[in-house]
Amino acid sequence: MSAPTTTVYERVGGLPFFERLVDRFYEGVAGDPVLLRLYPHPEDLAAPRRHLSLFLAQYWGGPTTYSHERGHPRLRIRHAIGPEERDHWLGHMRAAVAWLDPQPDIRRALEEYFETAAESMRNRF
Repeated sequence: MSAPTTTVYERVGGLPFFERLVDRFYEGVAGDPVLLRLYPHPEDLAAPRRHLSLFLAQYWGGPTTYSHERGHPRLRIRHAIGPEERDHWLGHMRAAVAWLDPQPDIRRALEEYFETAAESMRNRF
């Protein structure tokens, strides 16, 4: 019998961790004209914050609220970004992870995932 595995979601303390991560990320986005132009309502980022928090929580082993509310993430379809936007997005996400300073293995996992996710959202060249 194998030992039960603990998800990243559980190890970081659940949804509050991802909400803090996303809040910090969006603090950067709010001052970034390259990224703000991607949002239909850049003056109100509450809905995108919630969506990203729920998505990340689900991805890392939390409840499936995101899928129940929004369906499949469809990252490439929902995000029309090129290399510049990808790089800005990734820079703000890396800064948010660094600010939270999770355990080294969690930090590595998050950073690797965000690098892959940033590239997978890119659909312009």
